[in-house]
Amino acid sequence: MSKWYAEKGEQNDVIISTRIRLARNIDGFVYPHLLDKEGKNRINEKVKKAVFEKLGDGYSFCEMSSFTPLQAVSLAERHLISADFASRRDESGLIISDDESVSIMICEEDHVKLQVMKSGFALGEAFARADEIDDSLDSSLSFSFDERIGYLTSSPANLGTAMRASVFLHLPALTLCGQISAIASTVSKLGLSISGAYGSRKKPSGDIYQISNKITLGITEETAISNLESIVRQIANRERGAAEREIKDPSAEDKIYRAYGLLKNARLLTTEEFMSLITYVRFGAYAGLLDIPVEKIDALIIEVQPATVSVSNEDINTVTERDAKRAEIVRKALD
Repeated sequence: MSKWYAEKGEQNDVIISTRIRLARNIDGFVYPHLLDKEGKNRINEKVKKAVFEKLGDGYSFCEMSSFTPLQAVSLAERHLISADFASRRDESGLIISDDESVSIMICEEDHVKLQVMKSGFALGEAFARADEIDDSLDSSLSFSFDERIGYLTSSPANLGTAMRASVFLHLPALTLCGQISAIASTVSKLGLSISGAYGSRKKPSGDIYQISNKITLGITEETAISNLESIVRQIANRERGAAEREIKDPSAEDKIYRAYGLLKNARLLTTEEFMSLITYVRFGAYAGLLDIPVEKIDALIIEVQPATVSVSNEDINTVTERDAKRAEIVRKALD
């Protein structure tokens, strides 16, 4: 079965993907950080039973302790789990749909962290799917809910809807224009946050950014999604406008073709070098200079992350071998 990130989504020239995360806790149990081994095992069994009874086939369950550290990091690179959850070696569990569009972290910060991913701009569709799964599981698990406050969570910052809606955008033109800092300042005043999806917080790579809602209390899910959707549309349109201007600059066109040439011919590629080059290739693809489907590039970005390359190729033993394999994968994808 093909993975969700290989599909072509709406407005995927600029908007790569959409994610909805819901945090839930089960009545009658303390939060995960206070649970003992027996308590976590009980939560795992309850959630696993509810998923397979209510959602049917198409899902698999794994204990986090069954993954090697490298496999766990690969799960985080593919957006299936949070980076913090990747380090779990206790009685935490993970449920994943066959196409990897749905994942459920069990005993992360909360008992249940439900995530739905969709390609392109699909906030309504992703939330509808998450809400449907949430209702199905709630009928069996009885999630903690207060009529006045909303969903009860281990972190006060998530009280209320306990929902984080995120959209991942590729903003190379706005980055070239130096407008990202101004955008970050503006969206922060509107109750949203923007951060790099790859690399470090101080130095995002690939010009790929994640925009998410920060407010969960005193607001409905629909309002939060509507607010996020409106801002994302504005940013995406600003990127398209900036792209039209930037692409007329010979230096921008030169960067695109140089990056394409290097990626098509490189024999060794570090992650950092790949991300610094692929942003221009994707820019050239969506601007019409390069005849490459952007969804193919988006899948490639996920598939050549460090741990994912190593997990997919068990004969890799050194960093140099990994960089060589990454270069080979990229050459074949762009051929």
